[in-house]
This record gives sequence, C-alpha cells and structure tokens, in this order.
Amino acid sequence: MNNIIPKRILPTIIFAQFAGTSLWFAGNAILKDLQTDWGLPNDALAAVTSAVQFGFILGTFVFALLSIADRFKPSKVFFVCAILGALLNASIVVLPSSYLLLLMARFLTGFFLAGIYPVGMKIASDWFGGKLGKALGYLVGALVIGTAFPHLINFIGSDFSWRFVLIGTSTLAVLGGFSILLFGDGPFRKVGSHFSPSQIKTIFKKKDFRSAAFGYFGHMWELYAFWAFVPVMLAYYNSTHSEASLNVALWSFIIIGSGGIASAMGGHQSIKLGSAKTAFYFLLISGVCCLLSPLFIQLPPALFLTALLIWGFAVVGDSAQFSSLNAQTAPPALVGTALTIVVSIGFFITIPSIQLVSLLEQAIETKWIFVVLAIGPVFGLFHTKRLIRNG
Repeated sequence: MNNIIPKRILPTIIFAQFAGTSLWFAGNAILKDLQTDWGLPNDALAAVTSAVQFGFILGTFVFALLSIADRFKPSKVFFVCAILGALLNASIVVLPSSYLLLLMARFLTGFFLAGIYPVGMKIASDWFGGKLGKALGYLVGALVIGTAFPHLINFIGSDFSWRFVLIGTSTLAVLGGFSILLFGDGPFRKVGSHFSPSQIKTIFKKKDFRSAAFGYFGHMWELYAFWAFVPVMLAYYNSTHSEASLNVALWSFIIIGSGGIASAMGGHQSIKLGSAKTAFYFLLISGVCCLLSPLFIQLPPALFLTALLIWGFAVVGDSAQFSSLNAQTAPPALVGTALTIVVSIGFFITIPSIQLVSLLEQAIETKWIFVVLAIGPVFGLFHTKRLIRNG
C-alpha cells in the first residue's frame, strides 16, 4: 500500500501545515506596532497569545466532541478551517482600534487553527500509517517555521504597515488550504464513530498512551511560553548591553525557526533511536536551558544568540516524536479524536505557563522569568523515561 503514496504528498502536507500555522503568531509579530497605534496595555502580549490558545482549545474540544477529524474528510476540514482562519486573521486590518475586537479576532483565529494543526497530523497519519516519526518530524517542522514566519514578514516589511503581516499570512493560509484539498485523504484513513465521554476513558486506559501524553504535556508547559517571550528576552538583552543592537524581529524568527530544523532532524533520528529516546534527549537539553537561562544574559552577543539558538532548536525537537507516540499508542479508530484531545489539553497547559511568565516579568528581573518553565521538562522526562522502559 505504501507504493501508491505519491511522492508529492509529504511536501504538500508540509507546505499546507506551514502556510496554515503562519496565522498563529501573526498577532504577536505586530503587537509592538499595535501597542503604539491602538494604545494597547503593556501586558497585551500574554493576553493576545492566550486568546489564540483559548480559541484553539475550544476548537479542539468542539472538534473532539463532534469527532470531526474522524467522521469527515480531513482534507476538506483542513481547507475550510484554513479559509476561515485566514479571513479572521485579516479582519484585524479593517477592525476599529479596539483591544476587545483584537482579542476576539485572535480567539476565533485560534478556534479554526484546531482544524489545521491536529487535522494536519491526522492527514499525515492517514497517508503514512504507523511510520509517522519521520513524517511528523517534517510536519511539526512546518508548524515551527509557520509560527516563526510572521516575525520574518515583519522584518522584511518593516518599512510597511503592520497590515502587511496580516495580509501576507492570510494569503499564505488560503494557498495552504487549496493545496491540501488537491490530494484528498490517505489510504490508511479509518472513519470513526461519534464522540462520547467514555472515549476519553478508553483512550487514557492505555498506559503507554498516558506516558506519551504526559510527556507531551510537560513539553507544552515550556514551548509556547518560550516562543511568546523570545522577543522580550532579546529586547531585554538590548536594554542591558549598550554594545548590543540585535534586530528583535529577525532573531525571533531565526531562534524560533531553528526548531523546524530540529523537528526534521528528530524525525530522521527517531528511525535509529526510536521516538521516545529522541524526545527524551531534546526535552533534557531544553530543560537544562531553562535552568541556565539567567546566565545567558551575562554572555557576549554572539554567545547569547548561540545559547538561544540551541534552546530554540531543542525546545520543539521532541514535539513531533510525542505526537507520533500519541498516534501510535492510541486506539486505531480513535486516532483523530485522541490527537485532538491530547493537543487540546496540551494547549490548555500553555495558558497558565504564559500567564505565569508574564506575571513574573512584572515582578522580577526579566532574566529569571524562564526558570519556572523547567517544571515542564522535569515532569515530561519522568514519564518519557517510563515509556522508554516499557519499550
């Protein structure tokens, strides 16, 4: 059956995932400009980021409740959500200067991202069956580059209005939706049943699935808070080092985007080591970076950027492997629902971590705010180690 899979399908899914997820941090990339133009509060970063996360969580809950990823053609679900997400993302261009409307637009964009990220993983699962480590490595790499991409657009279009970022990412998302629609759904697709609360119990009964899910939850505690506050760390470094003039937008893209390379490399490495060991090593490195982060600020610019690049590389290199482990250990007829539930819980966990880092930024010196993120890797490493012991 693998012989019938077109060679173009993986690059197509990768592009579509990259294009769709470029909507995720579009609001973050333009936030400084919006704070100036719209008079947004100083703590708007946490609120805008959390609005997207809340929307995504509600979206994944609704998708799980209705078993949308299992009952309907995932390619069509992806297409519709990419179009609607793009429209809501671009709506900020024509909205009046209202903080509430901005939060609502980002919330609804997050809602439809629930039909892009986990559904993209479901589409990959339907095409590649159990051989997901490598495929999901590229797929999560696309998510990472897509997440970082608005920062690059902001850098390239620095002479233009912040509207350039929104229009660019929305156009890209529409192209991604059309590209995935052209290929349809894979040969391993199984049509699932209606969702019932008992399915959650069924899914989490499996010990291996629980271990994979808990490892993923620890990873998520760290990931999005790190991504959201990378620009803050760079700006803080500039303010405390008179010789530094780091371009925050450009380096935010490079640091976050480096994780895309790590995801692809992790996919290849998982073939040799297995997904559990690959995830464990990445999580260990990023956890050490959390603990050492106060020392990074003391480094000269070149070493400071190197440290952040290592962290950006490691912080997401395990993500695809946890997703692969979740897909492989879930009940076969409930893969789409299982991935959606786990992703929903994982993203819920990102909100308290983002809010906690934001509160710490107001209360203590910025160089200390990332240490608290080590809670996630410690928790995740414990459960990933258990998964490795179980083979």
